[in-house]
Amino acid sequence: MGTERRKGERVTFERGYSAHMMGIDGTWRRNCTMEDVSEIGAKLTVEGSIEGLHLKEFFLLLSSTGLAYRRCELAWVNGDQIGVNFLKQTDKKKKTTRQNSATADA
Repeated sequence: MGTERRKGERVTFERGYSAHMMGIDGTWRRNCTMEDVSEIGAKLTVEGSIEGLHLKEFFLLLSSTGLAYRRCELAWVNGDQIGVNFLKQTDKKKKTTRQNSATADA
């Protein structure tokens, strides 16, 4: 049907896995269903509109207590489904280091 964009093996959930999306600053939260997941990303079906939400970077909460989570960035949107890439802590450190270097050079 569609072209698979994700690299790596993925696990598909027959009924989906209930999860939540939350803004980095905690100002918004949406229920979602994780349809499939790989080491580097996931496909989510979002309940409600994503219009106006800051999806450049957000949390995917995998437990009701919020103790299991992944930091994500939006990869693609198709109706109520979105693809997300998981951000690693080292990715964030590299960006911060580059920004600090650029500031020091200026």
